[in-house]
Amino acid sequence: MNMKLKITMLAMTMGFSFSANADFKQAPLPYSVNALEPAIDATTMEIHYGKHHKAYVDNLNAQIKNYPDLDQLSIEAVQAQISKYNTAVRNNGGGHFNHAFFWESLSPTVSSGKPSTKLLKQIKKDFGSFENFQTKFNEAATGRFGSGWAWLIVQPNGKLAVSSTPNQDNPLMDVAEVKGTPLLGLDVWEHAYYLKYQNRRADYTKAFWTVVNWKKVSDRYAQANK
Repeated sequence: MNMKLKITMLAMTMGFSFSANADFKQAPLPYSVNALEPAIDATTMEIHYGKHHKAYVDNLNAQIKNYPDLDQLSIEAVQAQISKYNTAVRNNGGGHFNHAFFWESLSPTVSSGKPSTKLLKQIKKDFGSFENFQTKFNEAATGRFGSGWAWLIVQPNGKLAVSSTPNQDNPLMDVAEVKGTPLLGLDVWEHAYYLKYQNRRADYTKAFWTVVNWKKVSDRYAQANK
């Protein structure tokens, strides 16, 4: 399989469209800014998407002059070889990927609220129960010191695992301590929740479960196992 096809398949697995030979783009939100209330308030969404995520995209595009190969790659492929680039690419490239992934991981639709049969079976196999998985994920989110992310991933051996990463790192990066294909991610930077929850990260994490897009997560799992 050639490299371009590999990159395209990875992009499809993540749920993003493949784009190369151009600046990185910020896709529109798949719902209105108030659609996730009361779990995530509209003001936070406006700032988080419109200011923070936009800044990551703009700052990443500013690095193309330093690394001409960047605009030949998908954002997923950039993560996989992040050690080639400077800190600005790592932080902003990670920030762009993570946030695009995060928005698609959320949904106000009740019908998106359950894992697929296959994913639920694997969760129970690898964690003992869905409740055990949630507990482990919550611990990863609340236990991350400072800023970062909590993840549900598929490891190269096919098993599910929960991990957390600092700053804007993610499990796709070649520098990640725990590598794998991300299925679900939670942003635990303070800008993601502080306006509504202040220092109550645990409350934010609890509310997150009410807006998880399990259909998208399940689709990612199905793609990762093809």
